Amino acid sequence: MIRTRLTSQRLAFVFLLGCIFFNYPLLSIFNKNGSFLGMPPLFAWLMGSWIVLIALMAFVIERKRD
Repeated sequence: MIRTRLTSQRLAFVFLLGCIFFNYPLLSIFNKNGSFLGMPPLFAWLMGSWIVLIALMAFVIERKRD
C-alpha cells in the first residue's frame, strides 16, 4: 500500500514537471531562430523534455522494490 502511494506521488510529480516543461514561459525561451543539432531550438526542447519525462516515468514505474 505504501509503495503504491509513493509511486503515485512520484508520477504526479513527473506530471507537474511536464506541465512546467510545456508551459509558455519556458517554450518562449526556446522559440528563437537558429539551429541546435540540425533542428530549431523549440523542437529540440520539446523532443528533449519529452524524452526526459518518458525516462523518469520508466524509472519510477520499473524501480525495483527494496
